[in-house]
Amino acid sequence: MKNFWRFIFRRSLPAASLCHMDFAVLGLGDSSYARFNFVAKKLYRRLLQLGGSALLPVCLGDDQHELGPDATIDPWLHNLWEKVLGPQPVPLDPPGVPWPSKFTLQFLQEAPRTCSEELRVARTDPQGPPSELQPVLAPMVTNRRVTGPSHFQDVRLIEFDVAGSGLSFAAGDVVLIQPENAASHIRQFCQVLGLEPDQHFTLQPQEPDVPCPKQLPQPCSVRCLVSQYLDITSVPRRSFFELLACLSPHEREREKLLEFSSAQGHEELHSYCTRPRRTILEVLCDFPHTAGAIPPDYLLDLIPPIRPRAFSVASSQLAHPSRLQILVAVVQYQTCLKEPRRGLCSSWLASLDPGQGPVRVPLWVQPGGLTFPQMPDIPVIMVGPGTGVAPFRAAIQERVARGQTENILFFGCRRRDQDFYWEAEWKELEKQGCLTLVTAFSREQEQKVYVQHRLRELGPLVWELLDRQGAHFYLAGNAKYMPADVSDALMSIIQEEGGLSGPDAAAYLARLQRTLRFQMETWA
Repeated sequence: MKNFWRFIFRRSLPAASLCHMDFAVLGLGDSSYARFNFVAKKLYRRLLQLGGSALLPVCLGDDQHELGPDATIDPWLHNLWEKVLGPQPVPLDPPGVPWPSKFTLQFLQEAPRTCSEELRVARTDPQGPPSELQPVLAPMVTNRRVTGPSHFQDVRLIEFDVAGSGLSFAAGDVVLIQPENAASHIRQFCQVLGLEPDQHFTLQPQEPDVPCPKQLPQPCSVRCLVSQYLDITSVPRRSFFELLACLSPHEREREKLLEFSSAQGHEELHSYCTRPRRTILEVLCDFPHTAGAIPPDYLLDLIPPIRPRAFSVASSQLAHPSRLQILVAVVQYQTCLKEPRRGLCSSWLASLDPGQGPVRVPLWVQPGGLTFPQMPDIPVIMVGPGTGVAPFRAAIQERVARGQTENILFFGCRRRDQDFYWEAEWKELEKQGCLTLVTAFSREQEQKVYVQHRLRELGPLVWELLDRQGAHFYLAGNAKYMPADVSDALMSIIQEEGGLSGPDAAAYLARLQRTLRFQMETWA
């Protein structure tokens, strides 16, 4: 893909290079990100520039649409097939016939001498740098709730011992953690599918070029497969229902599954599955005859793998060489379903108690989206409401350790006594002259006050730092409304304090972004 991208954007390509080519571009994106479907849009424009003929306008699938990306993709695909195949298209696939599974599970008559769980624990001394295929099994040192008892959300400060692990990290980096399914969910899954948790198998690919998942040991137990690999608590996509319908021997259940997997049934699927966030496990329990008939060979085709979760590193290796800290908001919310919805990784982490015995968590580190200036005299303005403050704590610790004292932090939360993370630490740094702290407590007065309001109040200072002293501006936190509100506040400051017009202020802000003096890290 990289080679193709470099080639297609060569300036030396003639404008009529693709004059004999028809094309269509389908983009898969998420509109909560600032550069929504950027690649699809840019590719579409470039193919037109080179003389290509677009069969259809570019399709921009959006994960944030209430009906998911299929809401846009379904009608676009219908139009595409009409264009390509004509008014009487032939069926693309035989209906109701499952495609061959990628793997076969060859069950062993006897359990191997070394079980899969022991193999995972044996990887505490990895060869080479820690990675997804070879994570560090880091001991958890502390797991402490840092929100008040009456606060609506359980937020944890979790600390790991990384001495001798080979991990190296800097401010702005993220730690990736590989979670596990809950024991109760593993039992329920095995029961509804008729699987024996302690049975072992080897995995064999059906095609010679298809590698086995490297995260799974060989041989592997069913318990290990379900606990560490299959994402049974994720919300299934439409393709899940499509394959499940093909595997179903039960007429009434198969009819319902086919309805859910059709383009015409997407609203009913949304009501049944997407809106209430119904999980794969819950769907299988709702279709017991089908679940009990699923061939084990299809488990890896049907259920996606558990993906690692990323958390901003909240401590500096310069300040604490043998420790790595993260700030974790435990995800839990209610839908129309009786059982509360819970985040897999955050709930799993919250359940671990190092006080009850040794706890090891598989993790590794990779660069994040934020980079901080190394020069000692450059001021840094950081806006981090809620848990968005985590990467800035690492940055402040790192900068103070280097003698960089021009640090301005805008922090917002609900109440001073409930969710003011690291209050004592910030105040001590203020006393030392290493930090300027600006707070916004949104629920402590009748009129809600957020970080963007504090930014506007201190507009002259922000402009002085940005325009006269070359400050870098950083923003981290929830992607829903806050990033746009803070960006609007910054635009107003640039216009009012800098005396610039709207277009000139937008160009100024774009220049800050282009030169990495304005950086954002947001999440949905």
